[in-house]
Amino acid sequence: MIGASRESLTTVQESLRSSAGQGDLSALSSQLLSVAKVIAGEKSLRLMLADSGQPVAARTALISDLLGAAISEATQSVIASVVTQRWSSDSDLIDALEILGAKAAFMAADANGSLNQAESDIFHFGRALDASAQLQMTLTDPSLAPQAKAAIVDDLLSGKVQGETAQVIAYFASNLRGRRVDAVVDLLSELAAAQRNQVVAEVSSVIELDDSQVTRLANALSKLTGKQVSINVAIDPTVLGGISIQIGQDVIDGSVATRLESARRSLQA
Repeated sequence: MIGASRESLTTVQESLRSSAGQGDLSALSSQLLSVAKVIAGEKSLRLMLADSGQPVAARTALISDLLGAAISEATQSVIASVVTQRWSSDSDLIDALEILGAKAAFMAADANGSLNQAESDIFHFGRALDASAQLQMTLTDPSLAPQAKAAIVDDLLSGKVQGETAQVIAYFASNLRGRRVDAVVDLLSELAAAQRNQVVAEVSSVIELDDSQVTRLANALSKLTGKQVSINVAIDPTVLGGISIQIGQDVIDGSVATRLESARRSLQA
């Protein structure tokens, strides 16, 4: 998001925190994602809700009339805060609802002490996705309905991932809206980490790192970024030696494979 949408997202996230004590956070997450799906599927509705030229009262009344009986007061409050903001595009409004839905789930996980598990579950789903070209093709198949994709992910996660996290992963993986599936997994990792004011570092290494190595690496990256850093380590034989680290869009690559490739290019220049 850029410009007005970025500022609006900050505002509605504050609204979510204010509504957190008004009810069941898991139900709030589920309802926000359901509303996002409904609005995303109705072009005329989302265009009107994202149109800052329409009176605020008309936009909030529309949501109340359409969904009031089906959602809680807390959900209505959060959605009202979303539709009263300025959005650069109708897609950004849907993004905001989805982000709030995910954040509510991670707030619930934080409250019940399962946020660490949620982060681990998201990471391992991402690794399963990386390892399965068939799963990637299925989730990006435009001919397959979102409900069918969600059912496939639900089956994959059943009994392995806690309820709120499984619901969020299934929603985002089955409602890509033009996004890459790995990008939405990264987004969920970032949102979960942000719940504890952390950033996520994806570390690729040819060998497992022990606890002391992970701690030292986390401390070094915390000094570099100015934030707490959560480390996810993935074993990657192509690294050869050293490690490769990705934090958001930034890559710190100290692998032997990368240095060899750099040397090869230099020799060919």
